[in-house]
Amino acid sequence: MAMTLFLLRHAAHDRVADTLCGRMPGVALGAAGRAQAAALAARLRGEAIGALYTSPVQRCRETASPIGEALGLAPVAEEALAEIDFGDWTGRRFADLQDDPRWRHWNGARDDAAAPGGESMRAVQGRVLGWIAAARERHPDGRVALVSHGDVIKAALCSFLGLPLQGYERFDIAPASLSALAVWADGGKLLGLNEQPFSRMEAA
Repeated sequence: MAMTLFLLRHAAHDRVADTLCGRMPGVALGAAGRAQAAALAARLRGEAIGALYTSPVQRCRETASPIGEALGLAPVAEEALAEIDFGDWTGRRFADLQDDPRWRHWNGARDDAAAPGGESMRAVQGRVLGWIAAARERHPDGRVALVSHGDVIKAALCSFLGLPLQGYERFDIAPASLSALAVWADGGKLLGLNEQPFSRMEAA
């Protein structure tokens, strides 16, 4: 038996390109993000998903809401799916972090670096993999979706792909993207990576 797990990154907010928002409150989806979330909901409508989970962070809950409506499911918030705790960096502009040697170390050594006053990506990987294992116990042959954050999803996928955490650089997880795994008791495999329903609709 295998659980099919859809890993969905939250849709875009207006500061996604310039600010390390982390877990700061009040970061809502912009107009583009709401359109992306609607496209993601439309894409998932035919997938027979039986459970929907989300990070408690606002932008994820706002992404999960139209998905839940499309699927007839109430999204369940899970702390294990929350964004990385970026500690002292929370709310800082990316441009202002470029000269911080800790920031450079974080981006070049994800296997051992940690945000000052916050989490390491190794700790994030541990909590999300623990959540996936528990979800598989609850839904051993089910179809499950989660809404989370780019680096949280990357941490999970690195494990299933057999990559070090620094392997996060080798693939993209775009806003409002869909990746998928088959997960069984002692392993799993990648089914899809970084599908972007909104971009496909724009191109049509």
